[in-house]
Amino acid sequence: MSLHEDKTAAEAGGDFDTLVEEQTGFVYNVAYRMMGNPHDAEDVVQDAFLSAYRAWDRFRGESRPSTWLYRITVNAALMRLRRNRKGSQATQMGLDDVEIVDWSQLPERGAADSELRDRLWEGIGLLAPDLKAAVVMRDVEGLSNAEAAGALDISVSALKSRLHRARVILRKHLSDYLSNPG
Repeated sequence: MSLHEDKTAAEAGGDFDTLVEEQTGFVYNVAYRMMGNPHDAEDVVQDAFLSAYRAWDRFRGESRPSTWLYRITVNAALMRLRRNRKGSQATQMGLDDVEIVDWSQLPERGAADSELRDRLWEGIGLLAPDLKAAVVMRDVEGLSNAEAAGALDISVSALKSRLHRARVILRKHLSDYLSNPG
């Protein structure tokens, strides 16, 4: 069951076990994209479902269960990222003097270019947790600005600000590679 489908476990009268069965793949995918490795993603999934189970009686159905789980999963991932922070995040210093490379003049590399994709995921992994969450939700998972902001419990303008900062950092991270691909 996807994030955008109308029928939910709660609407169908399902219980928590049904929700877990239907949403495990979705929760794992979000966790993996936030954490960048299977081990940490599995830990986040466990934390997210434990938190969801503890809060299940308070779920009022004002949003779809998948949206509710999205927020819980992102929060679990952010908490784990903050605990594991070891100074490996990209700095936001020097953003004012960043020279933006015009990538349109470069040869077409295509979305299938695994080296570029790896480099991009490396850059996403270096982002601060709040910036990483914004990029994953909006640019990777394809949520709308309103959906991503809702899942993060921030305003749309705050989401846009985080996305801008994250994209500038990612562009800076990728600039050397794209300028000298060989």
